[in-house]
Amino acid sequence: MALAEPVPAAYLNLDAQRKCEVSLDDVLVNSSARIVEVHSAETVEDTKTEGSQTDMFHGKVFAPPTPSVWTTQRDGEVKLRMEEHGIGSEEPKTVLELFEEAVRKYGNHYALAYKKDGRWTRISYKRYYGECWTAAKSFLKLGLERFHGVCILGFNSAEWFIADIGAILAGGLAVGIYTTSSPEACHYVAENCSANIIVVENHKQLQKILEVEHKLPLLKAIIMYGEEPREKRPNLYSWEEFMNIADQETDNLTDIVESQKPNQCCTLIYTSGTTGQPKGVMLSHDNLTWTAATVGRCIQLSDATEKQETVISYLPLSHIAAQMLDIWLPLTFGAQVFFAQPDALKGTLIDTLREVRPTAFLGVPRVWEKMEEKMKCVGAKSSALKRKVASWAKEVGLQTNLKQMNGNTEVPVNFRLARHLVYKKVRKALGLDRCTKCYTGAAPITRETLEFFLSLNIPVYELYGMSESSGPHTISLPHAFKLTSCGKEMAGCRTLIHNPDGEGNGEICFSGRHIFMGYLNMEGKTREAIDEDGWLHSGDLGKHDKDGFLYITGRIKELIITAGGENIPPVPIEDAVKEALPIISNAMLVGDKAKFLAMLLTLKCQVSENGEPGDDLTPEAIEYCRKLGSKATKVSEIISSKDQAIYATIQKGISAVNERAVSNAQKVQKWVLLEKDFSLLGGELGPTMKLKRAVVAQKYKDQIAQFYTDVDKPTATGNAGQK
Repeated sequence: MALAEPVPAAYLNLDAQRKCEVSLDDVLVNSSARIVEVHSAETVEDTKTEGSQTDMFHGKVFAPPTPSVWTTQRDGEVKLRMEEHGIGSEEPKTVLELFEEAVRKYGNHYALAYKKDGRWTRISYKRYYGECWTAAKSFLKLGLERFHGVCILGFNSAEWFIADIGAILAGGLAVGIYTTSSPEACHYVAENCSANIIVVENHKQLQKILEVEHKLPLLKAIIMYGEEPREKRPNLYSWEEFMNIADQETDNLTDIVESQKPNQCCTLIYTSGTTGQPKGVMLSHDNLTWTAATVGRCIQLSDATEKQETVISYLPLSHIAAQMLDIWLPLTFGAQVFFAQPDALKGTLIDTLREVRPTAFLGVPRVWEKMEEKMKCVGAKSSALKRKVASWAKEVGLQTNLKQMNGNTEVPVNFRLARHLVYKKVRKALGLDRCTKCYTGAAPITRETLEFFLSLNIPVYELYGMSESSGPHTISLPHAFKLTSCGKEMAGCRTLIHNPDGEGNGEICFSGRHIFMGYLNMEGKTREAIDEDGWLHSGDLGKHDKDGFLYITGRIKELIITAGGENIPPVPIEDAVKEALPIISNAMLVGDKAKFLAMLLTLKCQVSENGEPGDDLTPEAIEYCRKLGSKATKVSEIISSKDQAIYATIQKGISAVNERAVSNAQKVQKWVLLEKDFSLLGGELGPTMKLKRAVVAQKYKDQIAQFYTDVDKPTATGNAGQK
């Protein structure tokens, strides 16, 4: 049976829903925005002065004069930023309405697939829908109150999805917690969202909750889905026990569902908290349903009634990128979701890719980089003839695709030959032979990696957005992309470059129906994020080119301000160093309030099964060392001996980057090689492999201090690594 083959199942007999047909022109053309108030007669009185309103959960709160485009209350409502025409004017939907539509259209198709005892077990859309209803009833039986949280702590699974949507149907708030979170971090999220229920995957995650349970007075039940509880505890349920609680119709569920509105909160996405406490990003029904429809149309996802798309769920579901790609886009277009193994990011993802052969795939930059490194390692072991053919094919692929990117549609004969000899085989080896939509996002990716895949006829398209924009705001498309650009804004969305400098660089601001409701219980932070005109301030620096493509040039909070007062975005310099030196894994620029810039560097090394960086260099790094005349095979060998060949090469690469610097202040004057690469386990990288600068700065404060010890004037060739 083919993976995407429909399962024999009857459609649910649902009442007809309103339909809104949208033409391709509507998708591609932006229109002027308007704001429409959505409310009912039961809406809490909104005209009181700020600070005088009473919240049923926490007593006095300080809410903005409403109706407004933002709120910080769990039970608050917002105006929808609807447009006069086009995709932004579509009828708002609740999650229930979206799901009912999916079952009516795709009820006899598979929705979810997970591996059990080596075989794929599949769940149809009809069954998926039914189990979400069962979960909703069970949540209410366990005491879930309206607008209170259901926290989910575990790896991606069908149960994760069912708990998430079930919580929303029951009138609660679906709240993901990162599996890497400490007990204290779990407590913060659960307390902040007033969680009544916490769903955990296994005993390891359960222990975190039990450690802080006494500090969660609103917690009524804990549910475990990945394994059976090892001991009986009050209010601790296995998944089977939980789903059997709702054996009778729950009286008030219908009333709760019918009272839900598109402009109310249903999901909380907590920022990873690189600085300060995480913020609870409140997303409405309309944020999720409208954004999913818009993203899917932009990237031209197929409707399952014509061709069923397949995706792999492996990124953390507590992150908006995974939620949008894995839950909401498939529900909108009838895609089938395959769950990867829990150790996907430790090496088994490639096995799942080869088996599932997805039609759409989103990889954070580190995933693409790991693929690149692995392929280069394999290539280095090939025969001289194979290496020569591969080199020729990559040159042909890069040049042809760059020309096509610039509008040249000609397909030369040598490209067709290379496609037959190399590209098809590479795609098959990666499990991407059916994938027409390869995307990257959540963190910056280097030009080197993009060109590597482009040379193999695998264009990796960048998209850009944030939790506060319900996911993507700009998207690159096969007919509209440029390397290192994150594309153009989606239809129905608008972009403003705030206070641009002479080169057009300014803060990127968003507007559209995908903009979040506000930060839960954080009025000050919400006012910082959404200005008086309703624009969401991203904190990112960027500019548009003459064709309207958006480029990210830095982050305001990451700007290094030197002692001389010059503002320096670190990412372009870091990327340039990594591009110049293939042996470098991570680079972090430092020098805030200092006289000059310096850099922390790590080498590419082997990583253990649990994600721990080791001492052994990667085969690619070893090959690089050999070409330089070094016999080193370990990171420690290079650092302890101050390997002359490696250190001289690094200095040469940094000097080459310095030659392109726009000013002396932007030159890297010193650097040091660290003994260990950055990692998720080490805390230097976040869940999406984004660099946590504050953590790195604290962890390596002694090395950073050494750069500036007893130094009056740095020299361009001096470096801390050679002392």
